[in-house]
Amino acid sequence: MISLSVLDLSPIVEGGSVSAALRNTLDLAQHCERWDYQRYWLAEHHATPDIASAATVVLMTYVAGGTNTIRVGSGGIMLPNHSPLVVAEQFGTLAALYPGRIDLGLGRSTGSNPATARALGHGPEAVGSNFASDIERVQDYLSEAPRQLVPAIPGRGSRVPLWILGSSLIGAQHAARFGLPFSFASQFAPLALAPAVKLYRDNFQPSSQLSEPYVMLGYNVVVADCDQEAQYLASSQQQAMINRQRGTPSQLPRPMRDFRATLGEQEGALLDIVLSCSAVGAPETVRSQLQAFIDHMAPDELIVTSQIHDHQARLRSFDLLATLRRDLIAAR
Repeated sequence: MISLSVLDLSPIVEGGSVSAALRNTLDLAQHCERWDYQRYWLAEHHATPDIASAATVVLMTYVAGGTNTIRVGSGGIMLPNHSPLVVAEQFGTLAALYPGRIDLGLGRSTGSNPATARALGHGPEAVGSNFASDIERVQDYLSEAPRQLVPAIPGRGSRVPLWILGSSLIGAQHAARFGLPFSFASQFAPLALAPAVKLYRDNFQPSSQLSEPYVMLGYNVVVADCDQEAQYLASSQQQAMINRQRGTPSQLPRPMRDFRATLGEQEGALLDIVLSCSAVGAPETVRSQLQAFIDHMAPDELIVTSQIHDHQARLRSFDLLATLRRDLIAAR
C-alpha cells in the first residue's frame, strides 16, 4: 500500500470568500486526518485570486492547531522570499508547538509572477540564485550545533525534516546533492517528471536525514460516484488553468458541463499536456489510472491535490480516494 498525502491550495471559489476558503482548509485537514492521510501540505503562492495560502506559516499554525496526528507542512516555502533565519525561527516555533508533526518543504521560485516578485522585494533575475546556500543555512540554523553567529531561537536543535520541491531538473539536483527527500510537482509540470526523478535517484548522496532516495509525486485527483460527475467537477480546475493562460486569472470557477467542447485545438492540447498527471472518474477508474502511474514511476508517496468548487464534493473525493488506498500497490 502506497502512502497518500494532500497538497491544499486553499481554493477561493467563485461566489466564496477567503474566510470560507480557510475554514474549508481546516475542515478538509480534519477529515483527512480521520481518513489516515500521511501529511497535509500548504503551498505559498502570491497575488493569485483562487489561492488563499499565501501566508503559509500562519495557515500551517491554524491547521496544526486544529488537528492532532497528521503531519503538516509547506509545499512549499519559497526561499527567495524569506530570510533563512526567519524560516528557521518560524519552523522551530511550529516544531515546539506541534512536536514530530512539521515538515519544511523548500522551493527555489517566488510562487508569483515577475511584478509580484518585485513587490516581494527582488527581481526575477535573482530567483533561485542563492538556493543552495540558503538550504545550507536553514539546515545549519535547525541543527544541534549551528555554525551561524546568530542562533535561531526557537529553531536550534529542532531538526525539522527538510524536503526539496521541484518542477524541473534543478530541484532534483539540489535534493540529490543534499540527500533530502524530493517532491516533484508533476500535477502541473509533467514533462520534466521522468528525467527529474531519474536524475535525483541516480545522483542521490546519503545524508544524516535520509539514507536512500525518497520521491513524492504530485497528482491531480477528482473522484465521484461516476465518471461523468467527476469530469464535471474537474472542469473547475480546467477553467482556472485556461483563464490563467489567457491572462485573466479568476477565483476557482463553478464547474461547467462539456467545458472541453468550448475550447479550440490549442487550448485543449495545453490541458492534455499540463494536466496529464491526473486521475478523474469513478473509484475504479481512478484506481486504474493511479496504479498505472505508480507502476510506471514507482514513487514512495503520492501527494494529491483536488481543485473542486463545491466543498462537500471535495470532501467526498478525498473520502473515496482514501478507500482506494489499500488497493494501490507501491511498485518496487
